[in-house]
Amino acid sequence: QVQLAESGGGLVQAGGSLRLSCAASGRTISTYSMAWFRQAPGKEREFVATISWNNDDTYYTDSVKGRFTISRDNAKNTVYLQMNSLKPEDTAVYYCAARWGGPALNSQYTYWGQGTQVTVSS
Repeated sequence: QVQLAESGGGLVQAGGSLRLSCAASGRTISTYSMAWFRQAPGKEREFVATISWNNDDTYYTDSVKGRFTISRDNAKNTVYLQMNSLKPEDTAVYYCAARWGGPALNSQYTYWGQGTQVTVSS
């Protein structure tokens, strides 16, 4: 069992930056691919970014490319999402997710965090 806990969400003005953290417990994440998803009000959950377990390959949804960066620190058992140049449309609840082995660009992840709210004001 892997438990995930997101933190770092909050209110930020458009154009600002925010860094989300996802702390894992119960098992090391060194063999797990990690991902971030988000769900805006009235919309379905969508994929944001993922990082592979073995070679640090990263993948992003088109709307965040060049603005968001996913990274991992296995020594701290933590995954991060650095968000720059934030836009009001980035407002959503952001979720951390994990799956054993290779990454996925969909919702086929085994473990999920509780979510953290990100609000971008105009």
